[in-house]
Amino acid sequence: VPSVKPGYLRPLVPEQAPQEAEPWTAVMADIERVVMSGVTHWQSPRFHAYFPTANSYPAIVADMLSGAIACIGFTWIASPACTELEVVMLDWLGQMLGLPDQFLARSGGEGGGVIQGTASEATLVALLGAKSRMMQRVKEQHPDWSETDILGKLVGYCNQQAHSSVERAGLLGGVKLRTLKPDSKRRLRGDALREAIDEDIRNGLIPFYVVATLGTTSSCAFDALDEIGDVCNEREVWLHVDAAYAGSAFICPEYRHLMKGIEKADSFNFNPHKWMLVNFDCSAMWLKQPRWIVDAFNVDPLYLKHDQQGAAPDYRHWQIPLGRRFRSLKLWFVLRLYGVENLQNYIRKQIGFAHLFERLMTSDERFELFEEVTMGLVCFRLKGCNDINEELLRRINGRGKIHLVPSKIDDVYFLRLAICSRFTDEN
Repeated sequence: VPSVKPGYLRPLVPEQAPQEAEPWTAVMADIERVVMSGVTHWQSPRFHAYFPTANSYPAIVADMLSGAIACIGFTWIASPACTELEVVMLDWLGQMLGLPDQFLARSGGEGGGVIQGTASEATLVALLGAKSRMMQRVKEQHPDWSETDILGKLVGYCNQQAHSSVERAGLLGGVKLRTLKPDSKRRLRGDALREAIDEDIRNGLIPFYVVATLGTTSSCAFDALDEIGDVCNEREVWLHVDAAYAGSAFICPEYRHLMKGIEKADSFNFNPHKWMLVNFDCSAMWLKQPRWIVDAFNVDPLYLKHDQQGAAPDYRHWQIPLGRRFRSLKLWFVLRLYGVENLQNYIRKQIGFAHLFERLMTSDERFELFEEVTMGLVCFRLKGCNDINEELLRRINGRGKIHLVPSKIDDVYFLRLAICSRFTDEN
């Protein structure tokens, strides 16, 4: 972590842009002086904060190639390879995870995958699709109700431990969102969801959307997806699965039990740009029925129409922005140059490091684990009050050599150590 203070950069650069061109040597020299002096090194083997941000040479080269080709792939005709490689790469990736065929374009059905910028975008896109689907259903049942009447009754649900972007999606989508209390293992259970949905129906509300989290940000807890899926299917409510961090581990068959019930979901998302060696941004999302998203976003001016419409996806209808980069190149390069086997070994190795740190914690009587270790995250604390743990974190981060972030659940403050860097080793 750099030792700079806010505003450090302005005095290091001129007040205005130069009138005449400068040499490359001057610009590159300033990278070290101006930029690197203020960079937090996410790829350092001592960076253990948040979750990983992926990085690898194949992905860097593919990103450079994407920048060099410089196409904007909003329609098929705008660059056919950009769309078609994305369709195939999301099928490759979906098969690696063991996703049901209904999510894959290769099945010949309606489903398919798309690369979003972030998991936050995927959560919002799924919410807008769910909203579009429920609005249509309710209008058919109550033709006299206005859109404003219906909107005021819509309600969505998630675990209290779900990422803040879920709550934000509710705000952006203009709908109510309820956070539900998890069980003692921080999991949202089917009974809690069923109770909340039934209560809201009795109060005249319309449940329309549920987010199940596989690997929460605070402690990497896994919602009871199978139970939640049954409730959503019974009540005809859209189920979105957010596996932003932990989803990468599902390429290893031994971790797929944590996604049991995935066939009951309407949409699924995880971030290869977190833990699968694909540089940001590359957030993979699959939809069983993308038509609800397409219908929600479909504004089709003449200048974006083309002769091949309908024969391939026009991904501008599957996302918030219109423009999109050639991001599937990053997946293609990483999957080919590493191979599934090496990616699996990479995930297993990092989980192994987390268990090593877990053993170090449990063998030291001063410390205790806050949560069971399942992935590459260890939640731990000094035994005793919150204050001494806050002081411990201040001392660790104050040196600038190791970076951790804390979390707090049920008023218990603890430290999170995530295995983030591909350069991390046992020493």
